[in-house]
Amino acid sequence: MTIFLLAILFFWSGPANGQSRGYELLPSPDLWYNDVDGIRVGLNVKGQVPGSFDDGPHRLNAGFWVGLWFPDNPVSYYISLTEPVKAWSDFGSEASVELLSSIRTGYQKHGVTLKKRWQPGFDERQFYSFTLHQHYENRMDVEYTAFPALWSEDDKWISGASFEIQRSNQVGRYNLNTNINTQLLNDFYAVWTTTAIQNLPINDIWGGRIRLFGGIASADTAPEYLFSRSTLPAINTLESGVTRAKGTIPDPWMQSGDFHLSGGANIRGYMNQDVSSFTSDEGESVPFLQNSMISANLEFDYWNPFQSLIKKSSMISDFLSLRSYLFFDTGKSLQIESGDSDELFSDAGTGIALSFNIPNNFGKPRGFVLRYELPLWLSHPEPGEDEFTFRQIVGFGAVISF
Repeated sequence: MTIFLLAILFFWSGPANGQSRGYELLPSPDLWYNDVDGIRVGLNVKGQVPGSFDDGPHRLNAGFWVGLWFPDNPVSYYISLTEPVKAWSDFGSEASVELLSSIRTGYQKHGVTLKKRWQPGFDERQFYSFTLHQHYENRMDVEYTAFPALWSEDDKWISGASFEIQRSNQVGRYNLNTNINTQLLNDFYAVWTTTAIQNLPINDIWGGRIRLFGGIASADTAPEYLFSRSTLPAINTLESGVTRAKGTIPDPWMQSGDFHLSGGANIRGYMNQDVSSFTSDEGESVPFLQNSMISANLEFDYWNPFQSLIKKSSMISDFLSLRSYLFFDTGKSLQIESGDSDELFSDAGTGIALSFNIPNNFGKPRGFVLRYELPLWLSHPEPGEDEFTFRQIVGFGAVISF
């Protein structure tokens, strides 16, 4: 697959759009860390037709790295080649084909993705998008994972589709994202998820946010696709370099249960209980994972002096915010499998979130969110623990965001 992609890149370096405009490769050094590779040094390479600014033909995004602790597989790479489909494209409404090959942090993925985006007008925050993908995937080395019990080492041939819409209605901006993946090698299984978010602003400080989540996984689904109460499915940790391998976020933080990664049902107060089930002595415990989950997350922003100061500067407020909010989460399994819980799990508390964001040219978030939250009430606390008591978690990623 890698040789095939490099061959395509060779032929891409010719004329574009009928004119000889050349091709440029823009390298930049890269330095990262995880507990298996140690310090990982390498090179990111961006390729484009000069002056196309991520919106032209023959787009290359690649990286090559070496782990200085020299594990069993010290060399890793990622290469993505994207070509617009002119017949289906228009201004702000591109169709494209992406070829991808990646072997890094103990996981390999190779395949093709067809994407189509529709953008009415000039506002990048208002769009529809549809994606089809076909990938071969395999977890080659569970040593990279913080919780090995959440992963299988089976080969997977994943066929999937997703649809996303982001628009504004009478009360505010909303986002709807639904996707389905089917695994076609060995045991067949299918996984469907849908997330809906509605923003309910009152003014620049006060306002509410609502997030609804639903997920269903058929029998025999690999554990990395199953749903916990509190955090994202393990397969989604591959989407960020911060969560892709253990140690980038210090492993003691992850093992403590006091560090929350947003995603999935997001009943955040149960992170500690879930992590206790993910870790085990000699592999004897069974992770608390469900084949189905539905949940609702609500947040209400209230005034704080720091956010008021940030809002006074339009330059700073465009990319930085410090929200303070009350939250309530609730959810349960649909019990499509006999082992799923029949309990309704809920929590409530307060928190603050520091957001740093510079949107990309499609209006999508590009930054990070750090949270400190106090889930002061749990409907199902640990045995011997009161429902109301002091609890705290540090979080990465917004629970409700666009």
